[in-house]
Amino acid sequence: MMSEEQRIQELRALKIIAESLNQANNLETMLDGVLSELLHVTGLQTGWIYLIDENNNSTLVADHRLPEALIRENKKPMCKGGCWCLDQYKDGRLKRASNIIACKRLEDAIKFQQGDTDNITHHATVPLRAGEEKFGLLNVAAPNKTHFSDTELALLESVAFQIGTAIKRIKLAENEQQLLVIAERNRLARDLHDSVNQLLFSLMLTARGTKELTEDAKIKEMLSYMQELSQEALSEMRALIWQLRPQGLENGLVSALLNYGKVLGMEIDYEVKGIVDIPTHMEECLWRVGQEAFNNCKKHADTRKAFLRIKVENKQLIFEIEDLGTGFCVSQSASLPSLGLTSMKERTEAAGGVFKVSSKLGQGTKVQIEMPVNKEEKR
Repeated sequence: MMSEEQRIQELRALKIIAESLNQANNLETMLDGVLSELLHVTGLQTGWIYLIDENNNSTLVADHRLPEALIRENKKPMCKGGCWCLDQYKDGRLKRASNIIACKRLEDAIKFQQGDTDNITHHATVPLRAGEEKFGLLNVAAPNKTHFSDTELALLESVAFQIGTAIKRIKLAENEQQLLVIAERNRLARDLHDSVNQLLFSLMLTARGTKELTEDAKIKEMLSYMQELSQEALSEMRALIWQLRPQGLENGLVSALLNYGKVLGMEIDYEVKGIVDIPTHMEECLWRVGQEAFNNCKKHADTRKAFLRIKVENKQLIFEIEDLGTGFCVSQSASLPSLGLTSMKERTEAAGGVFKVSSKLGQGTKVQIEMPVNKEEKR
């Protein structure tokens, strides 16, 4: 039975942690602060938190007072290899707070004499969740502690639920921020269309009309040049508006890219194998990379024809854009030769994908992206 004093202490701990969570807006700062507070109110020494994404990739985002054996080589033992708690989380067996009989990372450290473990051999592990949605693991430990009582596990479970709810809140806030950014892009696109785009069109018509009013050859030549510049600027502006506000993306990625190719005056052949429903952030990444790739085809490849391929196989989405234009020299070991290619690579990696580009002089260029596809996303 829990004493009255213990119950009051537990409620006080939950109150302090809840206040910290309610004030937090930055995910990693929040997790670091809450972990520190949890260890303080429970009297435990060591703790660490993993965030685990939908592809079961784990990231150590917070830790306090890890023993020497676990912080060597920039915390390599914590970031490489597997462990029993992560295995149980990934295969669905870990649903509640649990005693882990022994920690594999610490066992390996002792076995291979990789440093002092501060007499820590066991830890409690708790899944971070909000409803049915899971976000990661909370682990806590103390020297010479090999068992956690039901009361301790219940407290850890309560804190983990609060953390999971706070993670959900922060993620919703981030999504809302992304929606605000999209709304601002749409507003800017409308402004460009209603003002600058129309002014350029008027300038082109004015130059054409003025040319009919003069017989001077030099003036006609200058007015023709103005027409060409206006037409080119108008095409660039329309492409920019499409980049800001991808009309047709609501009809799917392929439809949007084909329409964008038409705006650039390109002929796009496409092939799609498999059906996949991908998250918004991943779709926007492929959309932006596709835009940049088609722009490069138009400006640098000396060709107006390109090939778009999307296929899903072995839980991987493969996205390719290829042209048979002039090509260029590129080495996989060297840095990318242009800001546009670097931007495509950074976007891809930020969305969890792998970016590759291959090209040879006179043999065209191929941009390829590979991204993991969830079971839940694949239809």
